[in-house]
Amino acid sequence: MWLPGKLNLTTSATEQNPFHSKRTKAAVPALMALLLLAAAPGNVRAQTQVPENENLAGLFSPHSAGEDAIVLLDEEINETPADTSAEEMNQTAAGTAGDDEWYLILVNRTHPIPENYQVDLMQLSNGMQVDSRIYPQLQAMFDDARAAGLALFVRDGYRTQEEQQAIMDGKIEEYRNAGYSDEEAVKLAEEWVALPGTSEHQLGIAVDINADNSGSSDDAVYSWLYENAWKYGFIKRYPEDKTDITGVINEPWHYRYVGEEAAKEMWESGMCLEEYLS
Repeated sequence: MWLPGKLNLTTSATEQNPFHSKRTKAAVPALMALLLLAAAPGNVRAQTQVPENENLAGLFSPHSAGEDAIVLLDEEINETPADTSAEEMNQTAAGTAGDDEWYLILVNRTHPIPENYQVDLMQLSNGMQVDSRIYPQLQAMFDDARAAGLALFVRDGYRTQEEQQAIMDGKIEEYRNAGYSDEEAVKLAEEWVALPGTSEHQLGIAVDINADNSGSSDDAVYSWLYENAWKYGFIKRYPEDKTDITGVINEPWHYRYVGEEAAKEMWESGMCLEEYLS
């Protein structure tokens, strides 16, 4: 299984979960581009591709599938104001980000993904996908994390509506099998899994990052990400002390791209995305 050029993209057992190099100006034959666009589902644009011989700063390895192989990563990449409720904050944040500020879109339980939202996907070597617009910053973050001696990988990236539903169904079944009633199982599952259509993973600009425990501990990776991800435009989306606002429990592995300026401001102020956009 291929791993990212300074990232490790193998899958781990838990649902937890990378890149600054120049973006390749890949020339895609017109016919192939049309075919890709025709095959792309609704709000998903054709996947980014690079020629077989392109190797972006050690990120990609040649692929034998042909001249227009889909991008593959190289395995060597080893307080809310007292008078403002969370509901009011979410309502205010609803349309704060302009259309050109795709990286500041708010998606949560009360703000589903807009029907016209566009994703420009890039497929990773282990089958995971991310929006190509976050790729350079993701790569830079992983490069520096590995330079600091950490072993980490992308556990999850973009998900389709169907994939998100399957995860939800699986979690509900898990609780049912543990002896919970149907109602209890659904309630518990929704504490861990976003409802389809409200998951940041469906945006393609959020990733779950895990530690490769053969080389790093979970704590070491999560601590580094918490202290450094903002420098690359990523935020820990669901902090432990913001659960009453985000509606999601602490997820030290889930990082969302919001741009370097917003990430810096949120880091310095201690705000979560809902607070920042309100």
